[in-house]
Amino acid sequence: MSQTEVTFDQYDAYAKDAKKSFPYDEEWGRDTRPVIHVSWNEAQGYVKWLSSNNDQGLQCRLPSEAEWEYAARGGKYSEGYEYCGSDDLKQVGWYDDNSGMETKPVGLLQSNELGLYDMSGNVFEWCEDDWHENYEQAPDDGSAWIDTPSRGAYRVVRGGYCFNDPVYCRPAYRARYSPGNRFLNIGFRLVFSPVQESPSDGP
Repeated sequence: MSQTEVTFDQYDAYAKDAKKSFPYDEEWGRDTRPVIHVSWNEAQGYVKWLSSNNDQGLQCRLPSEAEWEYAARGGKYSEGYEYCGSDDLKQVGWYDDNSGMETKPVGLLQSNELGLYDMSGNVFEWCEDDWHENYEQAPDDGSAWIDTPSRGAYRVVRGGYCFNDPVYCRPAYRARYSPGNRFLNIGFRLVFSPVQESPSDGP
């Protein structure tokens, strides 16, 4: 999983190359602030572009909700903190009490146990999953819960936002938005994996 949320610098490189519109920054600044005003659908466009335009041979995707929460809690290194890396939200997250009501450049505060930054606060983050009210019948392997044969009306977001009270920045908090929504409170981060090569036809 990426250490930080995707930034304006990173997304703007895609928008320029793919001739897409540049998302609005609320006049807070761009550069290394998390990109906002990007819908789930547009995030998928970035995912596909980056999967084809990186020199490490990596496949990129949005995290599943299960992956996101496991990583936010510190994975197997979890120390059981209330927020993502600390019991004191000011150490790890931007929220209504310390943000000045705007997003901040990524990676300025403490990371969590896995070296991941800003998983509490700053911006909500899109997950791959369709929204479900509870976890009954959810996949048991950590994969995204996707409705078939047609996808649900909403997608999951996690992590909290810089305008939020602390309660919304806990690892367990979840919310939903339509995949076409573009809002000032939602960004995203990525999961990377090596491209799976086809078996050789040789002897």
